Amino acid sequence: MKNFKLIALLLFSFNIYAGGLPANLERQLLFTVSEPTTVRHAGDGSGRIFISEQDGKIKIYDGTNLLTTDFIDLSSKVFNSGERGLLGLDFDPDYVNNGYFYVNYTKSGSNSGDTIIERYSVSSNDPDVADPNSGVVVMRIPQPFSNHNGGDIHFGPDGYLYIGMGDGGSGGDPNNNAQTLSTLLGKMLRIDVSPDQIYKDSFEQQTPININQCGLDSTPGSYRIPSDNPFVADANNCGEVWSYGLRNPYRWSFDSQNGDLIIGDVGQNAFEEVSFQPAASNGGENFGWRCREGAHDFNTSLCDNGKIFVEPVIDIDRTVNSDCSVMGGYVYHGPIVGLQGLYIFSDFCGGDINFATPSAGTWPFVTWTDVGFGTRGFGEDEAGNVYHIFNNDIYLFRLTP
Repeated sequence: MKNFKLIALLLFSFNIYAGGLPANLERQLLFTVSEPTTVRHAGDGSGRIFISEQDGKIKIYDGTNLLTTDFIDLSSKVFNSGERGLLGLDFDPDYVNNGYFYVNYTKSGSNSGDTIIERYSVSSNDPDVADPNSGVVVMRIPQPFSNHNGGDIHFGPDGYLYIGMGDGGSGGDPNNNAQTLSTLLGKMLRIDVSPDQIYKDSFEQQTPININQCGLDSTPGSYRIPSDNPFVADANNCGEVWSYGLRNPYRWSFDSQNGDLIIGDVGQNAFEEVSFQPAASNGGENFGWRCREGAHDFNTSLCDNGKIFVEPVIDIDRTVNSDCSVMGGYVYHGPIVGLQGLYIFSDFCGGDINFATPSAGTWPFVTWTDVGFGTRGFGEDEAGNVYHIFNNDIYLFRLTP
């Protein structure tokens, strides 16, 4: 019995790094696409993952093969240049029944470069093909510059759609958008896109509250503003705003187990940050930009003394590892026991793949490996597996067989 325990202890020690990570952890290359931006699942039990490409296409990987036919091709609508393109994708929590999914892209044609949130539907005769003619514009958000478009969209545990918006671009937030509640830029938005709630329980019609809806070109009935959003009582503020003070929340996620919101917010020149909002929050947090960059003062010229900023849980000096753009990831809840509960994140330039331990205050983290330039984000499937989006390749975190 003692020998068995000793062998078990030795095997356990062999499979764990000093940093607490499995020694046989690896990235398995699954397939290659073109400029991938997101990896999502539909929550339908199919085991498929959906990969959005920056030029406007969405592809399907069925667990074995990358399907040759696109799920949908929106390239004729998408302005793909620099930081612009098809940047976000998520599936309705009731996708199994309604077939709805939502995209975030920068618009081509009229109002070129503006952010569009649009709903589409899967086709009626093929679960691997969507209906390209089913588009319903939820909102348009004007973009004054070509960069800092944000990108990610996710349904929260409350069933609402959350939209991460950058500050509108240029450098240093010249219009102070992130601290101005009368614009949707530099914010985390929260809206209700459930048709049943929109048509049957529209509190805007039941109460005398004058709500300022800032989303433009919205198809009637495509969304409503939840009554418990933090700024709905002031008609001078945008009711869609859930939290503010963000510079460019390009990649962020919800913890699939407890609903915590974790935001990778790209810094200006000196610091990258990861911000945190607990699932129990009532919204309204000010994450600091442009008054603060990370946990440091940036431009305090219009920052009232009474403002309270939520400091980041991860604050990274960009000069240490040549970081330039934090890539927020996911809290791991997949089959690898040694990664359970760890937050995976990286940087587009720096290349370190890091594992952080969520905790009170700042989050300690260890670097697993440096993969070099090109991390574009991460993804998660229904089983909790996490995928690494690296240049044009999609990798799966797994243990070496």
